[in-house]
Amino acid sequence: MPIIKVIIPAYNEADSIANVVNDIPHIVDEIIVVSNNSTDDTEINARNVGATVLTEKRKGYGYACLKGMEYISSESIKPDIIVFLDGDYSDYPEELTKIVSPILNDDIDFVIGARVKHLREQGSMTFPQIFGNWLATFLMKLIFGAKFTDLGPFRAIKHNKLLALQMEDKTYGWTVEMQLKVLKQKFSYVEIPVKYRNRIGVSKVSGTVKGAIFAGIKILGWIFKYSFK
Repeated sequence: MPIIKVIIPAYNEADSIANVVNDIPHIVDEIIVVSNNSTDDTEINARNVGATVLTEKRKGYGYACLKGMEYISSESIKPDIIVFLDGDYSDYPEELTKIVSPILNDDIDFVIGARVKHLREQGSMTFPQIFGNWLATFLMKLIFGAKFTDLGPFRAIKHNKLLALQMEDKTYGWTVEMQLKVLKQKFSYVEIPVKYRNRIGVSKVSGTVKGAIFAGIKILGWIFKYSFK
């Protein structure tokens, strides 16, 4: 059986993290929660439901993801597939089987869980998120001929392909960097429609004007950087 590991970046997700971990299917070999300098009970609650808990004090989504990857690289047995999932319970963790299926059955390299409109709970994505997703994916289609429709955080990738991407973004640009590098290296990819609901708690990105602006700048910066490469 292929080895599957999940990385969950989490910043102050004490109210949701146990739900996320508990709903992940049993086909997963290890669930790694990376507490991104949390000041609440995120770490305790994640540990209590059986997750491996790491701490990354440098704030940033990318920092947390890289910490999880660093931990996996330090282990003697390497996984076949890495799944990334948010800790706010907006995704449906039980849909992980759908996310990894194209990799297991069709030998696809990379899968995005696409938050399509008809499967989204009302209010689960803010206008800046919806517009930012549309603009980023439109530009990727225009410049690179991409078929992406979303920058969804729920995603799976072969471990060896993830390492080949040499990920580096430390903050808001992590998701778009991954997709751009998948395009550049001509990895096979597919989107799977997934459900999406209102998160537990307040978003640290889309929930603030500052977060939305900085995320937008970072995402567009990556796209234009790669358009000139």
